[in-house]
Amino acid sequence: MKIEQLIVQHLYSNKNVSLQGIGTFILNPTVVLPAENDKDFVMPEGAISFEYNLKATEDAALIDFITQKTKKLKSLSASDLESYTILAKQFLNIGKPLIIEGIGTIQKNQGGVYEFTPGRFISPKIEEPVKEIKSKAEQDISFESESKKNNSKRNVLIGTTLVVLIFVSLGLYYWFTNNSNNSPEETQMLTDIPADTAQAITPDTLITTPKPDSSAVDTVLPVANYSGFKIVLKEYNSIAAATKAFGKLSQWGHKLEIITIDSAHHRLAMPFSRAVEDTAKVRDSLRRFFGGNPFVLLQ
Repeated sequence: MKIEQLIVQHLYSNKNVSLQGIGTFILNPTVVLPAENDKDFVMPEGAISFEYNLKATEDAALIDFITQKTKKLKSLSASDLESYTILAKQFLNIGKPLIIEGIGTIQKNQGGVYEFTPGRFISPKIEEPVKEIKSKAEQDISFESESKKNNSKRNVLIGTTLVVLIFVSLGLYYWFTNNSNNSPEETQMLTDIPADTAQAITPDTLITTPKPDSSAVDTVLPVANYSGFKIVLKEYNSIAAATKAFGKLSQWGHKLEIITIDSAHHRLAMPFSRAVEDTAKVRDSLRRFFGGNPFVLLQ
């Protein structure tokens, strides 16, 4: 409820009200105010008068009335009334009129004196309309808050989804970067596997060869004696383990062979139809790509 409305109500009920540093409004005791629903009442001439008084002090009765109506602490009510009167005097000092609906208008003349012009009567029973307006405002705020809350939930969900997508993208980028970290020359070594010499075999058609002399491994012989070579990526002690590795790496597009030495020795190899002089370079590339300690088998 506005301070102006409380001032009007207090004047109508108490017959006088003072504003600090401004003056006092007086309602003629002979004036009989109309009933609440009488909208045609006209305030008689001279019903409200004003006594100009710059030394007027705060109205204790008005402060008590404000406290009763607003349910605030008395100190807060006094502070609200003081703020109102200070602002009103500032308006008057710059030539702006102070209009209090239901009482009248005060304006400062050229001589610095406050002049009063009576206004029209308004119904003093204004609590309900004010409460209805306040209630509607609170409902508007409530709906707005609910909308903001829903928008906040939606924004959090969108933000979480974006963060997840970013992490997934970074993970895929990291994986592809690590798995494509070889030079063009090394990549060509891994993919240059002609069908006639690098045809991958299934576990049902395993190649069985005698176990070579270990002293012959990694020996580079003249090119004329060999048509290619194989790089053994890893050895396994069971056909199941070798088959599992074969299936996994084959899904990545690599052409592989399983070489069975005996029941406890199985090799996973990659064949190449390249010059024997390239064995060291290819082996080093495969070591960086697959890890482990691959070695060469000449064909």
